[in-house]
Amino acid sequence: MDVERLLSWYRANKRAMPWRDNPDPYAVWVSEIMLQQTRIETVYGYFARFMARFPTFRALAAAPMQDVLKAWEGLGYYTRARNLKRAAESIRSLPGTLEGWRALPGVGPYTAAAIASVCLGVAAPVVDGNVSRVLARLRRFAGDTRSAPARERLAAWLQPFIDCAEQPGEFNQAMMELGETVCLPRSPACSRCPFAGTCLAHAAGEEEKFPERKAKKTIPERHSLAFRHSDGEGRFLFAQRPPDGLLGGLWELPNQEAKRKTTTKAARPVFHSRTGLVPSAVRYAGTVTHVFSHFKLQFHVYDVEASGEPKNGCVFALPETLPLATATRKALRL
Repeated sequence: MDVERLLSWYRANKRAMPWRDNPDPYAVWVSEIMLQQTRIETVYGYFARFMARFPTFRALAAAPMQDVLKAWEGLGYYTRARNLKRAAESIRSLPGTLEGWRALPGVGPYTAAAIASVCLGVAAPVVDGNVSRVLARLRRFAGDTRSAPARERLAAWLQPFIDCAEQPGEFNQAMMELGETVCLPRSPACSRCPFAGTCLAHAAGEEEKFPERKAKKTIPERHSLAFRHSDGEGRFLFAQRPPDGLLGGLWELPNQEAKRKTTTKAARPVFHSRTGLVPSAVRYAGTVTHVFSHFKLQFHVYDVEASGEPKNGCVFALPETLPLATATRKALRL
């Protein structure tokens, strides 16, 4: 690997990002957590709003969890936000070592390496999905690069090259930028790649065969009966999810898991049992679909007119005041 060729390419082609060039460790931390499993184009707006609302880790630590989740609303993978908040609460100062970063909740090996290399100059290679794709093609690496052992082997191979770099953070960002903008999963732009002359997969015309992937499993489908009930003043009935687990701490329309969409008559007792309210009219409003990483949710929405006092943790609130699950935001737009 020609490190100088890589860095020259990077300096000429790198994109402007608000956490680059004058990296504040807190800003880099927030950006790296947001970038886990999320495209850069999606992160820009969220990052700017989040940093304006929580400009320091102490501000984040002092903020209510509900405010943090609201700022994260729509970005998905909410465990990231909860871990970020809990990590901020657990420290008195930002870590000054790679090991210190790795000890924080939600900071795995590649996130810690990214932060420590950019902010502390630590020669720790980042091997995320983009970098592993570059290396898999460069070396025609056999095996599923998503596994931890495979990424450890790739990091070990990369270590001597980052050791030679004067700025380890720049080296890591160059590798990630190459994977994000040139060495794409489909139709890689090999003519613009600084490694085109030494890439084994490119030489064999097998770029899209690497990295090797196991066949995707068909994800199961789940159904839920969801109830949309308003007090007539713009407030809707919501229920909060448990603090941990899937969508932990977010609010959603009261709902009940079911085998399938049902009749309005059959939905009445479900609504009453879930909310404590007595329905006088129920109408099917439509179905929204939301895909999680491990299942597809069919959210069957029913408009309900009802009377009584809500129970079982259900409350009336304006949608804009609560951090809402995406399926609920979709349901409110029906």
